[in-house]
Amino acid sequence: MTPTPPQVPTQRPAQPRDAMSHMSPSVESRLADTASAGPAFVDAGPRPGEEPDGPAMLRAAVVQYEALLPGAGGAAVEANVAAHVELVELAHSRGARLVLFPELSLTGYELTAFEVPGGARWLSQAIQPSPGSQPSPWLTAGDPRLQPLQDVCARTGTVAVVGAGWREADQTPRLASLVVGPDGSVKPVFKTHLHGPERELFVSGSGPVVVDVDGWRVAFAVCADAAHPAHAGAAAEAGADVYAVSALYTRGEELRLGLHLGARSMDHRMFGILANLGGETPLGSSCGLSGGWGPDGTALVRVAGTGTEIAMVSLDRSRLAAYRSTAGA
Repeated sequence: MTPTPPQVPTQRPAQPRDAMSHMSPSVESRLADTASAGPAFVDAGPRPGEEPDGPAMLRAAVVQYEALLPGAGGAAVEANVAAHVELVELAHSRGARLVLFPELSLTGYELTAFEVPGGARWLSQAIQPSPGSQPSPWLTAGDPRLQPLQDVCARTGTVAVVGAGWREADQTPRLASLVVGPDGSVKPVFKTHLHGPERELFVSGSGPVVVDVDGWRVAFAVCADAAHPAHAGAAAEAGADVYAVSALYTRGEELRLGLHLGARSMDHRMFGILANLGGETPLGSSCGLSGGWGPDGTALVRVAGTGTEIAMVSLDRSRLAAYRSTAGA
């Protein structure tokens, strides 16, 4: 989330006719406090009878997620991991190969949970809770709390991207997206453009990271990264086909969200997808609008609410080829 002056909210798009609710009883019980009707699917293709054709199409699920147990810090991680697992399974049942979650989805945007007395960002005690204390909000390599996510990705052959506070081996604190691969591996990607209190808690990354997903080159960004054109430009120079943003935009930033993703997609002739943190946050109410954008900058699909919802989008490589082969594009 990047602070900005208030803007006049734009009209929320009507929910597409094929929007529907798909949820299991267990998901309903876990998410009862965050989505009154459970997570809903908004689907932008393929049309009935149309199947993804290998690397020519990438089926992505953009999960707008309202974090469980807000304010609970490390105690919220396990509950949110369990909910993420079920949402990955739901998305996989609709053909998703890539599942994108918002910024800090495993804790919510609760920066106070990452504060260390005295501002000692580098102390090992920051991630080593004393006996009987609350679990740490920080995640690290080999953290057993991530194992359920690693298992579901390996079982389904899915790539899931989740938001978390991350400590490197040398204790460097990062605001990260964790790319969980279909082999169960975990690759952290770090937010480049920190702002406000984030600068006191985390160390910034050095730019976008591009990961191969079924032959598609996907570049990952965290919230304010998308506000800086150079970040998407570096992703495009690295050959990105998709610019995937995990974010928090709040009420009053609807126009800004759409402009950021539309411009980044159009400027570099790549698809854009954005997962917004849902519900109430310490920065204000989410504005929702998670979804996907085409290489011409137009919105392909956006969710209608501000709670937990899933936008399914089929990214067709032929659309990239059409724009990238146009002179002057």
